[in-house]
Amino acid sequence: MPIPKGTVFEWKDESHIRTDFLDTFDFSDRERQVITYKTDEFSAVCPFSGLPDLGTVIVQYIPDRKCVELKSLKYYYVSFRPVGIYQEAATDRIFGDLWKTVEPRWLKVTTIYKTRGGIDSTCEVENTREP
Repeated sequence: MPIPKGTVFEWKDESHIRTDFLDTFDFSDRERQVITYKTDEFSAVCPFSGLPDLGTVIVQYIPDRKCVELKSLKYYYVSFRPVGIYQEAATDRIFGDLWKTVEPRWLKVTTIYKTRGGIDSTCEVENTREP
C-alpha cells in the first residue's frame, strides 16, 4: 500500500466491527415484501489517510424468516466509525454480515459516499438465495 504524506490519524482494524450487535426478529412474509433501510449517517475511516469516509447506506431485502432489528443495525453501523476500511470493502462487509445474520431471500446493499478528490463513489452488492 502506498504511504500517505502529511498527518495520518490512527484507526482500528476490521476486528472492531461489532457483528454481535446485529439482532433479528421472526417474520413470515407471504407476499415477498421488499424492505428498505436507509441512513446518511454512516462513517468509517480511510485506511490510507485516516480521514473519515462519510456516506449513505441503503439496505434492501426480501426476508425469508427474519428481519434485522433497527436499533441493532444502527449500533452495528456505528461500530465502523473507528475502523480503517476501504469503501468497497465496507460495502462487501455490510452485505456479508447481513446475508449471514438475516438469511434473506434477496439482499442488496448500496453505499453512496460523499465526494472525495472530485470523485463520487457508489458501491453495490446484490445476491439472491435459491429457493
